[in-house]
Amino acid sequence: MGVSAWAELLRLPALFTVPGDVLAGAAAASGRPGPPTLWALASSLCLYEAGMALNDWADRAEDAADRPHRPLPSGRVRPTAALTAACALTAAGLALAARAGRPALTVAAPLAATVWAYDLGLKRTPVGPAAMATARALDLLLGAATVSGGVRPALSSAALLGTHTLAVTTVSRHETRGGSPLTALTALAATGALVRGLGRRTGGTRIPVRARQPRAFGHEPANPLRAALAVAYAATAGRPYLHAALNPSPQLTQKAVGGGIRATIPLQAALSARAGAPVSALITAALAPLAARFAKKVSVT
Repeated sequence: MGVSAWAELLRLPALFTVPGDVLAGAAAASGRPGPPTLWALASSLCLYEAGMALNDWADRAEDAADRPHRPLPSGRVRPTAALTAACALTAAGLALAARAGRPALTVAAPLAATVWAYDLGLKRTPVGPAAMATARALDLLLGAATVSGGVRPALSSAALLGTHTLAVTTVSRHETRGGSPLTALTALAATGALVRGLGRRTGGTRIPVRARQPRAFGHEPANPLRAALAVAYAATAGRPYLHAALNPSPQLTQKAVGGGIRATIPLQAALSARAGAPVSALITAALAPLAARFAKKVSVT
């Protein structure tokens, strides 16, 4: 059970798509990230990796036929070890959320339940993509809960992120055997609709910012930044979706899924910029090249 096998099992490059959820949620709730936000971010990372480990444990029989090179069917990681890791990471995630405060735990608990329900059964049903979208939306709301005690101001951002996740997950359902042009085209259309949605400001109450006293995570207007990030999102997700629509082979469908996962980062950054938190947006955007670099060594799908 080497380090590389666990990195593949947990899909470590995809981990870079997680911090932006919490930061975008905090931004949408008009709050400044603080210690509770950091606890929530750590909780989010643990719950995400719990889902990765549990996913491969639940799919070990299917992977033995379709992906025998994966860590579990190849014998590089024992199934009991993967399940134990999923349980431990879930417990750690909930404990960290409790450390962030009761509002955070109130969101983290249904998030963990959604992750387990998806991996253990829902992903093979018609509601599977919706369940995954719900998990990603809840992850964003976790960030909002840490700074405002509520999630209402962040519902719009959560809906946009959830829609993106719904599109990616729908495409991924056929990545091993090839998809369909209609599915890829629908995901492409959803990407276009999301870019339009990024052009609208959030409806939450803004925290006033004095021109002479800028905050590190302040809420100054960031329209050029938001536009640039929206373009980056559209390019990262749209191009592979278009290629998969023209030729829905397994290889191009998998590339479309990978592109959709990587596009999560510029989308999160655009959501932070949309909420008026440019530094949070830039921090999130800086994770994109790291994700791309590590994705060359470990697959994100």
